Amino acid sequence: MTDSLGLLLAPGAGADRDQPALVAIDRVATEAGMVVVRMDFPYRKAGRRAPDRPPVLIGAVTEEANQLAGRVRRTVLGGRSMGGRICSMAVAMGLPGAGLVLISYPLHPPGRPDRLRTEHFSALDLPCLFVSGTRDAFATPTELELATGTIRGRVTHRWIEGKDHGLRGTEQEVALIVVAWLADL
Repeated sequence: MTDSLGLLLAPGAGADRDQPALVAIDRVATEAGMVVVRMDFPYRKAGRRAPDRPPVLIGAVTEEANQLAGRVRRTVLGGRSMGGRICSMAVAMGLPGAGLVLISYPLHPPGRPDRLRTEHFSALDLPCLFVSGTRDAFATPTELELATGTIRGRVTHRWIEGKDHGLRGTEQEVALIVVAWLADL
């Protein structure tokens, strides 16, 4: 076991572990001396496009996080969109973590702000970083800031001006934001 920080990154529903933002975060965090694991969910490993049900996804995150925890002193979990959401659900259910990194958190389905995905937020009592575009159809800045008010840990929001849910073309900027936040954790 090393004294380093471990970072588990999970992809969004339509992507795999090689999602450009996750690769960029991995590169910058590894250069900063962190141990990074980018995971794939079981449905992607099996070649399927549709995500498994949450219990299967949470189980996969838990397995990967437990393996990483055996190699480092502190583990931070997170990822893009669904991957970050599943990590936050696993932590809310008791999976230990030093923090959460949530890129483009899918607060609600586009056009459905009445269907919030926040039922587990009040169980989160750890530092959380949310990085989102100001034009994300899954959560406006106002919606996300209001919803994260129930999280008991310190919440940090970083907004990428004019960007949508995909945050395309900002991978390096996102990586630098994440690693700077992790350095202060």
